[in-house]
Amino acid sequence: MSIVMAFIMGGLICLVGQLIMDLTPYKVTPAHILVGFVTGGTILSALGFYGPLVKIGGAGATIPISGFGHNLAQGTLEAVQAKGLIGAFSGGVTAGAVGIAAAVIFGYVMAIIFNPRG
Repeated sequence: MSIVMAFIMGGLICLVGQLIMDLTPYKVTPAHILVGFVTGGTILSALGFYGPLVKIGGAGATIPISGFGHNLAQGTLEAVQAKGLIGAFSGGVTAGAVGIAAAVIFGYVMAIIFNPRG
């Protein structure tokens, strides 16, 4: 059942992004959606609304880019509780370091394997 809920949650998040791109009169690009979802995930997480989505949807809520915003917010909140104000500057980076490092490493490996023409 958790696989189905993850699929539904991830699909709903993607649906929201697609509807925003298709139904707004302003030309919304994927870059706008990227920034909006990271910001939205951060805000929803800080307000306590994204956590329940993660409990319901699991990877369907943590894998999309809004989950990265959630991860940054949670890391920042935990670091602020542990280290005080200085944690506000280091917590998000510490929480997101593994994901960022993995993206860089896998991107590099794929560029070596597939020889991109860019």
